Amino acid sequence: MGILWTILIGFVAGVLAKLVTPGANEPAGFILTTILGIVGAFVATYLGQALGWYNAGEGAGLIGATVGAIIVLLIWGAVSRRQA
Repeated sequence: MGILWTILIGFVAGVLAKLVTPGANEPAGFILTTILGIVGAFVATYLGQALGWYNAGEGAGLIGATVGAIIVLLIWGAVSRRQA
């Protein structure tokens, strides 16, 4: 059940992040949106644990995953603009 919950939270976080940060060079599709949200959750968990917001073994929730996905999208946009 844990992995399914992570995938569901990742998908919702990815969709929310794509709604908040519009752009032409975003990853598109169900799979990439889900991966974006899951990577965002890992980014938010890592940053939260490094800053002391989360304890060891504690993960980011939906809001943290969305913020992490927004960070990933901003980095994606900066890298894609630099390559173009």
